[in-house]
Amino acid sequence: MKFQLVFTMVIGIGLLLLNCEDKQTSKKTDTTVVKDSTITETKIKPKKKTKTKFPKLTDENAMEFFLEYEKENKEDKVRITTDFGTIDIQLYDKTKFHRANFIYLTKRNYFDNTQFYRVVNNFVIQGGSGDGMNLYKKRQNIGRYLLPPDTKRGYTHKRGAVSMPSSEIENAYKLASPYQFFIVQKPDGAYHLDGDYTVFGEVISGMDVVDKIAAVETDEGEWPLKNVYIKKVELID
Repeated sequence: MKFQLVFTMVIGIGLLLLNCEDKQTSKKTDTTVVKDSTITETKIKPKKKTKTKFPKLTDENAMEFFLEYEKENKEDKVRITTDFGTIDIQLYDKTKFHRANFIYLTKRNYFDNTQFYRVVNNFVIQGGSGDGMNLYKKRQNIGRYLLPPDTKRGYTHKRGAVSMPSSEIENAYKLASPYQFFIVQKPDGAYHLDGDYTVFGEVISGMDVVDKIAAVETDEGEWPLKNVYIKKVELID
């Protein structure tokens, strides 16, 4: 009787221990599975940086930029549409930096809605500036730079010559303001300007329009009393 009682107790204790071990194993297994099934990786792709097509120009990089730009942008004729009609201009290949600069500004629509802001009858009409904030913003976007003179190509300030004025900043090297230009309207030319300013083109059609603009009434500062707008400048064949 005692043997049966002890045997029964041993079996009961053994079953109890096995049951507890199964529960612990089950818990460990469940925990491992839960951890493995809940781990996920989320990959975030970095945003691509957008690059501007053109750099902001400065005195340090402008010449290098136009040296490369003129190789792929060979256009050399433009049309200026004004309140008085159109003026067609042939740009000279020999003055490559000034030609490239004018083509570049034309393609960036800089001259659109600017003005002939200085008019001197029997001398010149000067354009490429204005009195609006939009023009200031355009210049800010393109950059601040000057161009060196290129006056030894054999071109003169004859009637119809297109030339670039020097900067408003006093400088001994006659560095040119790239945003402005003037057209000689004087019938017998303005040859006293030779050597000081870069002639980079000439009017091939529309000198009658130049004469009409030159005849408008101006104030004491040579600014037309009624604004003379350059509606647009575009490339032509």
